[in-house]
Amino acid sequence: MTQPDTKYLNSLKARYAKASKKERTKMLDEYVATTGCHRKHATAVLSGKRQRVTHPIRRPRRRRYTDEDARAVLALAELFDHICSKRLRVAMNNELAQLRLSGFLDVSAECYERLQHISPATMDRLRTRYGRGRVRARGFTKPGTLLKSQIPVRTWAEWNEDRPGFCELDLADHSGGNPRGDHAWTLIFTDIKTTWTECVAVRNKAQTHVFAGVKRVRRRLPFPLLEGSTSQMTGYDLS
Repeated sequence: MTQPDTKYLNSLKARYAKASKKERTKMLDEYVATTGCHRKHATAVLSGKRQRVTHPIRRPRRRRYTDEDARAVLALAELFDHICSKRLRVAMNNELAQLRLSGFLDVSAECYERLQHISPATMDRLRTRYGRGRVRARGFTKPGTLLKSQIPVRTWAEWNEDRPGFCELDLADHSGGNPRGDHAWTLIFTDIKTTWTECVAVRNKAQTHVFAGVKRVRRRLPFPLLEGSTSQMTGYDLS
């Protein structure tokens, strides 16, 4: 508030204190028209109960999403293996109706309507506020040790990504987070040059089952298998 405004307000407050009810009404009309503030705020300012606000009043937004919405978002994140909220939003666009129809998503009609429009940023906030911290991954793949990355290993073939036959291998776990007993694994071959991909199921990670899977994939490939590389398959002889 500038100095002339302060003098004007102080003068108006002094007149307001001594004025009659009819005169106060006129003074309020004049003050509201001059400043553009709300009439209740003007009354409080002129009566000395409140200081004039010189900056925009920031009121907190009304909470839109409920605890039910947060529980639904956490359940959906768990279902889709804790993917990021942007990908979760796309998955919800495709699967939300079917999940509710199947009974997995047991929520009210209001919650379902809000889930159809909730943004990834809001889901991030709900997952941070109501989540359980760091979530344990379902898979059991471990990164290679420091020595593996420091010691060069010469294989039986020179690696050449400019021709077919040099493949990346991976084992995908299908235990669902429960490692007890045998369960299916998928042995995945992807050729670097052509991106040709072959998949075969194996019983477990034992070398006898994995090597049997390698031989099956080798028969399927439309080109000779020259070299395979993966951190999980270190120690397997593919020749």
